[in-house]
Amino acid sequence: MNLMNADPPEAARAEPDDERVLDPRVQESIGRSLKAHYDDLISAPVPDRFLVLLAQLEDTERRLKAEGGSDERS
Repeated sequence: MNLMNADPPEAARAEPDDERVLDPRVQESIGRSLKAHYDDLISAPVPDRFLVLLAQLEDTERRLKAEGGSDERS
């Protein structure tokens, strides 16, 4: 089969203003892949450096609150 002479898929022939919709099976496959990827990220441990930075931020906020300082984000 010569692919150069094959008719383009229907979606490729659509007018530019036409709304294109993915096949539901493709959407489902993409959804499963994304869910698997993000499930792995959610179950990954928090890096030690990030925990240290969070602890420093909490200490600074406590110190400012104890000194009567205002929170600049308010």
